[in-house]
Amino acid sequence: MLLKRILVSFGLLPVGLILIAVGGWVYVAGVALILSLAGVEYARLFRAAKLQPSEHLIVGGILLIVVGREIDGFASADWMISVIILADMTYHLWQYESGRELAASDFSVSLGGVFYIGWLGAYLVSLRNLPNGIWWILIVLPAVWLADAAAYFVGTRWGRHKLAPRLSPKKSWEGYIGGVAIAIPGGALLAFACRYFAGVDSGITPLSGAIVGLAMATLPTLGDLGESMIKRQVGVKDSGTLLPGHGGVFDRIDSWLWGAVIGYYIIVWFFQ
Repeated sequence: MLLKRILVSFGLLPVGLILIAVGGWVYVAGVALILSLAGVEYARLFRAAKLQPSEHLIVGGILLIVVGREIDGFASADWMISVIILADMTYHLWQYESGRELAASDFSVSLGGVFYIGWLGAYLVSLRNLPNGIWWILIVLPAVWLADAAAYFVGTRWGRHKLAPRLSPKKSWEGYIGGVAIAIPGGALLAFACRYFAGVDSGITPLSGAIVGLAMATLPTLGDLGESMIKRQVGVKDSGTLLPGHGGVFDRIDSWLWGAVIGYYIIVWFFQ
């Protein structure tokens, strides 16, 4: 299992780096594909619990938000959100009229998928579009990965006290603390490396990297636990099988959804 995780991670790494480096619509297309796959997996998770969220509406809403974020940032968000909500309700009203008794629950799950995966995931585009965004994103996402990897290895070796026994029995406080301990200096080192390319006036410093690393180690874990909550409620181990050793795409990006939005606002509020 560990070997598969490592091989898949290193296989996908060059693709991710190329997308980030190229940026623009190529990067947006990559983000849109990843989030759409996660949206499909999200819908199918709830189908295991006998609910019927609309995969088409979830994916369509995700694509609309991601494309809008690239075109004009947050300017079009108001009408896009309105269209998504109205379209979602219209579809599930029709479903109820056609005999679907749980259509109201389906409506809520469909909207949840669009906004949890689409709205939060679109911050991957917002983050890349910041001044020096190519370098900021190369601090934020690796810091999430460093914290996750350190938590796994430390928890496996020394974990004794359960972090969230019902949600994720294998996670421990020792692993969590280990992730924080690694992500802070890791973020500082990443920032030190990126500062050379971004310039001294970029706001990227070892201190800013350490702060981002701290945030990426302490909060995105909740994204992982959030997906675990969904999977435990519906009785499914993984969101999919697309990525050997990792499960599905949703399994892989659950922490990144939190990391993208939290990293974006930390950078905008404190380092821009």
